[in-house]
Amino acid sequence: MKQQLSPKPLTTAHVEQIAQQFDMPDLTLPFWGYRKKMPMHRIVRLEGEGNYTLFHFVDGSQLMVSLTLKKMESRLSSKVFVRPHKKNIINLLYLQDIHPDRQQLTVSLVNGDRVEVSRRKASRFIKQVRGFQQELESLHEDAESVPMMA
Repeated sequence: MKQQLSPKPLTTAHVEQIAQQFDMPDLTLPFWGYRKKMPMHRIVRLEGEGNYTLFHFVDGSQLMVSLTLKKMESRLSSKVFVRPHKKNIINLLYLQDIHPDRQQLTVSLVNGDRVEVSRRKASRFIKQVRGFQQELESLHEDAESVPMMA
């Protein structure tokens, strides 16, 4: 059974608006001899590979940095980024579907990636997704209640 989480995919403008409301600053990443700022809201998922983290961005690009996933997790917005498995952190702005199964809970992201949710973290993950959806709904309601300026 597949459970649809969002009635429609978020537009780029909507993602950027939500990023501002959730206070998602740019992330400064270390490279050989310099640092580079990356917009946090454009990260779809982070994948741990030993002492490195592979970033997957919404435009399809990837970037590897020499920091562990645990170190990166502490730098991300906990309102939007969740860790469903020891090898992945996902951005809930890009969550498309949850696929419950008897054996394994998995999620699909808008870029086509499918990520496993560990059995141990499944109930907490579902609570985080529900909380995120409720916060999105309240942001949407607040935006509708603000009168338009002429």
